[in-house]
Amino acid sequence: MRLTTKGRYAVTAMLDLAIHAQHGPVSLNDISGRQGISLSYLEQLFAKLRRCDLVSSVRGPGGGYRLSRDGREISVAQVVDAVSESMDATRCQGHGDCQEGDQCLTHNLWQDLSAQIHAFLSNITLHDLVTRRDIQAVALRQDQRIHKTDRDRLISLSNV
Repeated sequence: MRLTTKGRYAVTAMLDLAIHAQHGPVSLNDISGRQGISLSYLEQLFAKLRRCDLVSSVRGPGGGYRLSRDGREISVAQVVDAVSESMDATRCQGHGDCQEGDQCLTHNLWQDLSAQIHAFLSNITLHDLVTRRDIQAVALRQDQRIHKTDRDRLISLSNV
C-alpha cells in the first residue's frame, strides 16, 4: 500500500481541526503553522473535504473551518477517500492488468490487503485519535511552539 502525501496531509489537517474545534472555527493558516503544510495545499484539500461534507466553512472575522459533524462520525478512511487517495496496494490500481495486460500471480493478495487497510481505517474515527494521549501530547507541544514563536515575534517587533 502506498498512501501518498495527499492522504497523509488530509488526515493530519482533519485531526488538527478536530483537536482545536472546541475553540471555534479553525483557520487554514493556523493548521498550516502547526503542521507545516503549505496554505495553498490545504486550500486544495479542504475544497475536496468540503465537497464531501466533512468540513464546513465559516466566513468573516474569526472564520475558518469546522467539522461538519461529530468526530465520532468521521473515519480516517472517509478523509482519505474524500481527497481521492487510493489505498490500492496492487501495481495496476486494481484493474488487473499488472502483467502485460493480465493479472499477476499476487494481484488478489494485494487487492485483499488494500481492502483490509481500508476496513482498518474505516474503524478509526477522528474522535478515537483526538482522545489518544500520545496525540494530545504532540498537539500540546505544537501549540506551545506556535505560542513561543508568536511571543518571540512580538518581542522582536517591540525592540525595533
